[in-house]
Amino acid sequence: MLLLAHIVIALVALLHVWFLVLEVVLWEKPVGLRAFGQTREMAAASKVLAANQGLYNGFLAAGLVWGLWLGPGGLGVKVFFLGCVLVAGIFGGLTASRKILLVQALPAGLGLVLTWAARG
Repeated sequence: MLLLAHIVIALVALLHVWFLVLEVVLWEKPVGLRAFGQTREMAAASKVLAANQGLYNGFLAAGLVWGLWLGPGGLGVKVFFLGCVLVAGIFGGLTASRKILLVQALPAGLGLVLTWAARG
């Protein structure tokens, strides 16, 4: 169970690294425009906000990797950062796009359940 929990946590971390790249590097590129369904004008006007958001996603990924690196002693760190991702995913799903519930909140919730089940 612990291995499965760690695999899910690693996948959530990788997703957040991808969000970082999308929001900081690719925001105004075709892949970024498609991912967020916006025009070049919208992207240009919001690129500073997107970069800030991307940086926060990078911090979430770093926290999850840190929790994995700590191993069994990192339970609190893993739970904290998965909880942050879950809250951010629920908030984004309710305010920005329902898709965020599936892409961000669901994997974090699964990671939390598996981590909690594997503790011990």
